[in-house]
Amino acid sequence: MNEAPVPGSLVIVSAPSGGGKTSLTRALVPYLAQRDVRATLSVSYTTRAMRAGEVDGEHYHFVDVPQFRAMIAGDAFLEHAEVFGRHYGTGRASTDALLAAGVDVMLDIDWQGARQVRQRAEAVTSVFILPPSLAELERRLRGRGQDSDEVIARRMREARSEIAHYDEYDHLIVNEDFERSLEALAAIFLERRQRQAMQLRAHPGLIDRLLA
Repeated sequence: MNEAPVPGSLVIVSAPSGGGKTSLTRALVPYLAQRDVRATLSVSYTTRAMRAGEVDGEHYHFVDVPQFRAMIAGDAFLEHAEVFGRHYGTGRASTDALLAAGVDVMLDIDWQGARQVRQRAEAVTSVFILPPSLAELERRLRGRGQDSDEVIARRMREARSEIAHYDEYDHLIVNEDFERSLEALAAIFLERRQRQAMQLRAHPGLIDRLLA
């Protein structure tokens, strides 16, 4: 029996800093692989300098400003933004190629990028990761031991601003317990693959054979 590849899902995952998005999306890839679903995090293009230990094409696609601007002019991005003078963008061609190969692609972007993707992509699902409380969010930020009180205060202000856009997303996950949140996130990916249209595409002729 020949099975046609089911096209991959394009899924936006957003969260305030400290919401747990990075840990969840990284854990999701092997979690889904154990269930025979291929998934990956999109590798963004950026004009910032490569840092020690980073690998071009793995952490980011590192390009210069003229090349980035040329890509914008060529409509090569699903979304792009400038942050503190550095440009970041999600490549359209690489994303489409992964989806066509049956790979689910996660976009780690904010609500502004999510708006751009919705305008440019034919089918996209979006998930917002919420903290269980502001107190817990601040505790996680402080637990990193990386930021000053001033930076943490700024991140908390930014978090409130980001959370205000929760209603633009298809799914909400309250990340109180990591394992439960991981299962909830995986369920969003797995559910789509069980839809009638996807199953009929994955198993062409099955219904005819069963009803013969």
